[in-house]
Amino acid sequence: MKSLSLPIIASLLFSTSSIAATTSWSIDPAHSSVGFKVKHMMISDVRGSFRDLQGTVSIDESKMENSKVEVTIAAASIDTGIKKRDDHLRSADFFDVANYPNLTFTSKRVTDVTKEGFKLVGDLTIHGVTKEVTLAVTGPTAEAKDPWGNMRKAAKAITTINRKDFGLTWNAALETGGVLVGEDVQIELDVQFIKQAS
Repeated sequence: MKSLSLPIIASLLFSTSSIAATTSWSIDPAHSSVGFKVKHMMISDVRGSFRDLQGTVSIDESKMENSKVEVTIAAASIDTGIKKRDDHLRSADFFDVANYPNLTFTSKRVTDVTKEGFKLVGDLTIHGVTKEVTLAVTGPTAEAKDPWGNMRKAAKAITTINRKDFGLTWNAALETGGVLVGEDVQIELDVQFIKQAS
């Protein structure tokens, strides 16, 4: 049997460790949330959330830059606590959920990795329009085992978008000046995910 050279051995070891270090996770919607806030009448914030989200996370523990995230959010699950307002947000004036049922995010790259977190750049699709956005991520946390033996991690992420960039242009002028709904929307994700079998 031929002996392997040192470069080949090193290559094999690196490849094996990279494979072993990559783990797959699924987002747990019961313990995750996607919240947002937007100015109302230019004087206060209205907050809401989306209740239905699914997704997968691939984490490369040896090189976080290789990690990937995919998230799908049901637009109809929007909830601001006021039915009339939620129905309006689901209508063609805003999300038009009949024609655009999902919001999606697909990561493209990870940058600026530190001990506390990283920047996650990806394509966000809302109302049929796709734009590149950058999420400031805190985490992921260390693994924790739940009472049923599942291994879990969590992370937080935040970004701000202009809703008009995604075709959400409805508004109403105020008699005192300004508009009813702000353009900038701050989005905050608090996500917990469960480790999948290798």
